[in-house]
Amino acid sequence: MNTLVRAQSVTFNDDSMQVQLSDGRVLGIPLAWFPRLLHATPAQRAAYTLSTRGLHWEELDEDISVEGLLSGVGDLTHPHAAAA
Repeated sequence: MNTLVRAQSVTFNDDSMQVQLSDGRVLGIPLAWFPRLLHATPAQRAAYTLSTRGLHWEELDEDISVEGLLSGVGDLTHPHAAAA
């Protein structure tokens, strides 16, 4: 896994989030994979911070790693929402 790839920004539509990566790729991820984000308000979704490992939403207690997104892994705290 290339640990040099980092998230640069996140945008949302009604059912997915798009994560812009430092290498130019844009990942489209279903919000169904992350129930906390799915049920969050637009303001809560917009209140994220970036780290060297991924994305964090303090108010939602949600952390998503770039490595996990690149591997196709959803929210592991909700087994039915995780990617197959």
